[in-house]
Amino acid sequence: MSIGFLLTSLLVVASPGTGVLYTVSMGLSRGARASMVAAAGCTLGIVPHLAIAILGAALAFQANAFAFQLLKYCGAAYLLYMAWNTWRDRSTFEPDQQVAAKSSYKIVMSAIALNLLNPKLPIFFLAFLPQFIAKNDSHMFVRLLELSAIFMLMTLLVFALYGVFASSMRAYVLGRSQVTTWLRRAFALGFVGLSLKLIL
Repeated sequence: MSIGFLLTSLLVVASPGTGVLYTVSMGLSRGARASMVAAAGCTLGIVPHLAIAILGAALAFQANAFAFQLLKYCGAAYLLYMAWNTWRDRSTFEPDQQVAAKSSYKIVMSAIALNLLNPKLPIFFLAFLPQFIAKNDSHMFVRLLELSAIFMLMTLLVFALYGVFASSMRAYVLGRSQVTTWLRRAFALGFVGLSLKLIL
């Protein structure tokens, strides 16, 4: 496992994106437990993309422009849906373990959907992972699985740290309704920005 792979992976994982935004929003609104669930969901969401990349199916997305465009627009539409729900949400940020427990499944499914509908991920992994494998490696498939496992573990840990940090700010956020309103607007606009970025 090269230092170059670990550093590059850390930069990719830690850079703010859809998954980070979603995990942080869960940490602020529902606490540390919900943010951990969101982090796990985001991590699970990259599994299909890694599998596609490992099997070389991402080449089909590059060759078939229509399939790529269709998935891209589905992802952009889902981000806009998330933005709309976040913007119009008027619920208070009150800790309620029972509500959080009941909605864990919904949090995971939303997190998985965010990453599943990102068409850039399979192509990214196809271009990214092989750079850290020797051409004459007789166990290339195993190496790809190892790199993928490390990338997923790093994603889970970094996203969890983001979420736990966000949840630690809840005491400040909960007592200030104006702050929660602006935070929701900021998250909503963030989802819109990511949607436009995906389309463009």
